[in-house]
Amino acid sequence: MTAFPLLDTITDPADLRQLERRQLPQLAEELRSFLVESVAKTGGHLSSNLGTVELTVALHYVFDTPGDRLVWDVGHQTYAHKVLTGRRTGMDRLRMHGGISGFPKRSESGYDTFGVGHSSTSISAALGMALAAKIKGEARKTVAIIGDGAMSAGQAFEALNNAGVADADMLVILNDNDMSISQPVGALNKYLARLFSGSTFNAARKAGEKVLGVAPSLLEFAKRAEEHVKGMLTPGTLFEELGFNYIGPIDGHDLDSLVPTLQNIKKLKGPQFLHVITKKGQGYKLAEADPILYHGVSKFQPEIGIEGAKDGKSGSSKPSYTQIFGDWLCDMAAADPKLVGITPAMREGSGLVRFAELYPERYYDVGIAEQHAVTFAAGLACEGLRPVLAIYSTFLQRGYDQLVHDVALQNLPVVFALDRGGLVGADGPTHHGTFDISFLTCIPNMVVMAPADEDECRKMLTTAYRIDGPSAVRYPRGSGPGAAIDRALTALPVGQGEIRRRGKDVALLAFGSMLTPALAAGDELDATVANMRFVKPIDRALIAELAREHSLLISVEENAVIGGAGSEVARVLEEIGSSARLVRLGLPDRFIDHGDQALLLAEVGLDRDGIVRAARDASTQQAENRAFGT
Repeated sequence: MTAFPLLDTITDPADLRQLERRQLPQLAEELRSFLVESVAKTGGHLSSNLGTVELTVALHYVFDTPGDRLVWDVGHQTYAHKVLTGRRTGMDRLRMHGGISGFPKRSESGYDTFGVGHSSTSISAALGMALAAKIKGEARKTVAIIGDGAMSAGQAFEALNNAGVADADMLVILNDNDMSISQPVGALNKYLARLFSGSTFNAARKAGEKVLGVAPSLLEFAKRAEEHVKGMLTPGTLFEELGFNYIGPIDGHDLDSLVPTLQNIKKLKGPQFLHVITKKGQGYKLAEADPILYHGVSKFQPEIGIEGAKDGKSGSSKPSYTQIFGDWLCDMAAADPKLVGITPAMREGSGLVRFAELYPERYYDVGIAEQHAVTFAAGLACEGLRPVLAIYSTFLQRGYDQLVHDVALQNLPVVFALDRGGLVGADGPTHHGTFDISFLTCIPNMVVMAPADEDECRKMLTTAYRIDGPSAVRYPRGSGPGAAIDRALTALPVGQGEIRRRGKDVALLAFGSMLTPALAAGDELDATVANMRFVKPIDRALIAELAREHSLLISVEENAVIGGAGSEVARVLEEIGSSARLVRLGLPDRFIDHGDQALLLAEVGLDRDGIVRAARDASTQQAENRAFGT
C-alpha cells in the first residue's frame, strides 16, 4: 500500500478541491511526510516549508488557482505549493542542474504567478495584479503570502501604504512563525477571526456606515470605536490604519479555522489582511527544535537528522570564506573598539554568530532592510565608528542607491564584506553574485578587492578596514584552495597585484576565485599567470608589464563580462596605447540557472579546460591573422 494514498490522487489543485474538507488534515500530514523524505534526498529549504503545509492546502482548496493568483514571498515556503501544482515528480531533482527551481519561477509553472528569490516583494506584485484585474474587468482574487521577517523590509510597508488606498480586492496573509507580533493563539482569537471575516459582521458594518453616513461625526466615532475594540483584542491596529480589514491571528496549522476563514474572506471586497501563526519545522521534531539549523539543509537521513549525518562523515577541513570573515571580524573587533558589525537578517549565513556573542553591544541585525543597513552604516561612520556591513553580493543590489549617495558620495569609511560573490549553485539566478564588480567599480571613491585564497581574504579585509573611504571585499561561497592563514592583521599594498607564474606568449590576468583554475590552465599553456587582487584601483603598472612581454592577454573573472574587471584591463590597455590583444572571460550576458557550482563554471568556460580552450582559440586566430596580414 502506498505511503501517500491521498497525495497520490493530487496532480493539480483541481483534484485537491474535489476532496471533502475532513480529508484535508490527512493530506497535510502526507504532504509534510513527503517533504521531509524528499528534501532529505536533495537538500533544500526545510523548516520554513514544513511550516506552511496547512496554509498551502487551504489556499489551493479555497481559491480557484491558477485563475486566482497566489503570490508567494521569498520562496522558502513554496515546496508544498510545487508538489500540489503538478511538480511532485520533479522534486527528486530540486535545485539541481536541469531540475526544478527552489523558488517560484514563472517559466516553470503557470501556478508560479511571480518569480521571486529575495523577500518582501509579494504585496507590491499582488497589488499590481489585483489592479490589473480591475482594469481588465476580470473577476479573480489575488493573495500575497508574506512572512513576518519579510515584513521588516521597507518595500512591504510601501506596498501596504499604497494598497490601503488603491481600492483593490486583495488579501495579504502574514505568515507569522516567530510569535514576535502577537500573543499565543487561543479560542478567543479563533472566534474573532471567524467573526471579523464573516458576512454578518461585515454586512452590519456596511449598513452602519450607510446609516451613520448622514452624520459624519457619528460615522467617524463608530469607526474609531470599532478600531479601538479590535485593537484591544488583536494586534491589527497598524494594518487597520493603513486601510486594511485586519483578521486574526489564527492558528496556521488548524485547517478547521483556515478554510472557513479564507472562504469568508474570499467574499469580501477591498484590501483584507489575515494574520496566521505557524511554526517553522512543524511536524518534524528535529526541525521544530532547531528551525535555523534546518532552514537550509544538505542531504540527510530523516530518522537521524543533520547532526547525526555529520557524525557519520568527515567534513571539509578547510574553513569557508564566511568563516574566514567571521574570525577576522572578531579579531579586528578585539583590536579596535570602534568596529561595528551589521547584517540585514543574515547572522548565520554571513558568519556573525560568534561576533554577536562576543560583542553584542557592537552587533546590529537590522532585519531584511538592506537600504537601511547601508545608510545606517553611513551614519555610524559619520560619528567616527568603523562599520563593517556583512551582506551577500546579490542583497547589496537593493541598497545600491544608498551605497552611491549615502556612502560613496560622502567618502565614508564603510567596509562592505560581500559574501557569495560569483555563482552560488543550487539557489540559482536570484542568489548568484554576478554583478557586483560591474556595479561597484563605476562608483567614485570605491576600492574593490577580490581575494584568491583564504589568507588573501583576511589580508584584504584588514586592508579595507584601514582605508579612509568606502571599500568592498567580494569573496565566493564555500571554501578556498586551502592556503595557510596568517593570523596577524596584515594589510596589502592598495592597487598592487602579483605574478604567480612566469610563462611566455600568453598572460592570464586572474581576479579572485579564478586564480586557481588560471594557474592550472597556465601549467597546461606555459602561460604567465597574474593574481590581480584589486579591480579598483587596478594595477596599471602590472598590466603594462604584461602587455609589453606578451602578445595575448586573457582576463578571467567570476562576474558579468560586461562592465567587469576585464573592462578595466581594456581601459588601461587603451590608455597606454598597447597593441596587445585582450580576450575577456567572464559570465555571459544571460542569467545563469541553478545547479552545482563546478558544473556551472565549466558550462560558461570558467574552469581550467575552458580557459585553455579560449587561449588556444585566440592564439590560433592570432596566427591566422598574421598569416593573412590582418
